[in-house]
Formats: sequence, structure tokens, C-alpha cells
Amino acid sequence: MEQNVKVFALYVLKNIPFILTISLLLGFVVTIMAGEKVKGVKSLSQEDQIKLAQSAAPLHISKDATIMVMGADGKMIEARKGTNGFTCIPDMEAQEEPDPICLDPAGWQWLSDAMAGKPKPTTTVPGIAYMGKGGFYWEKDGKVTPTTKKEPGAKRVKDVPHWMILGPFDSKASSLPSMPNKKFKTWVMYDGTPYSHLMIYQDPKELK
Repeated sequence: MEQNVKVFALYVLKNIPFILTISLLLGFVVTIMAGEKVKGVKSLSQEDQIKLAQSAAPLHISKDATIMVMGADGKMIEARKGTNGFTCIPDMEAQEEPDPICLDPAGWQWLSDAMAGKPKPTTTVPGIAYMGKGGFYWEKDGKVTPTTKKEPGAKRVKDVPHWMILGPFDSKASSLPSMPNKKFKTWVMYDGTPYSHLMIYQDPKELK
């Protein structure tokens, strides 16, 4: 037994650089898989999360909206009951920068359906959503779809502040592009899918 311990100790001493490297790599992978990036929002106080969530929409909307925040267990909890039907949350994609969003009832249902993986939204009317700090999307080969994020080689793009009309839109029928470009400040995201919607590049804070 003593001999085995000595052999193991010598192996560790000889391979410390290798072991440290592997440990760091494993720690990095585990951190990402555990959703460590979410700590940015989870570590905020409830008051700061409320302020962050409210920043998604024009103040005259967000001040009376229901606010959901992230609890200590990582689950969303209601921090404030609203009166106007809108719901705001402090973060969407758990990236290094929070991307708060505020939605009306139809928009909240649309988002809930998308997050639940339903094949199409169960809403019957278009929804409205605001993202005053912008957000993130993934593109590949000039396309943006609900599943692009999972495809190898997909490129993450940081989006600008905008608001959305969450209803079925068709780029050909509307003569709008299916990708953002310099000519238009409006485009159809997820074109050709049940979750297609209109992206409008206008800062929600400028809306009256």
C-alpha cells in the first residue's frame, strides 16, 4: 500500500503541468455546461433585476408591467404584479450581457410556446415585444432559423435595441428582407417557419 502511494505521488509530481491543464479545461467545460454565465443576473439583487427587466420597454409600459426575476434556484419568480398585461424579465439568452425583454400577453404566450419547443405558437393574434438593450441571434450561411443556434459553425450576432411584432410574416409577401441589412431597419426573422416575426430596429426608449 505504501509503495503504491509513493508511486502515485511521483506520478503526480512529474505530471503537475498536465494535470493542472486538464483540471482547468474540465473546470471551464463544467462551468459552461452548468450555465455559469447566468450568474451575471442571478447575482443581482431583486431590485436591480427589476430595474434591468424594466429597461427592455418604454417606461410608460414597463412601470406597470409584471416583473419576473431569477430566484436563487435559477427559476423565474414573480417579483411584482403588473396592471397592464405586459411581462418583463431581466435576461433571455444567459450570455455575457443581459438581454431583457418585455412582452404583452400574446407575446408572452408566443415566447412560452417557443421555449417549450412547441411546433408552432398557440396564439391567435400577433404579440408585441421590446428589447431595449438588444439581444442575440445565430446565423449560418445567410440564414436565421429557430434551430440555427444548435448547428455547427453557427455565428452568434449581438443585435441592436429593437421591438418586435410576433406573428407570422413572410418576407416575399411583405417585400422585406429575411436578414438585417443597411437599407432596411425592419426584417423578418425565422422566415418560412411558424415562428417568423418582424424585427424593427427602433430603440424602444424612443417610443412614446
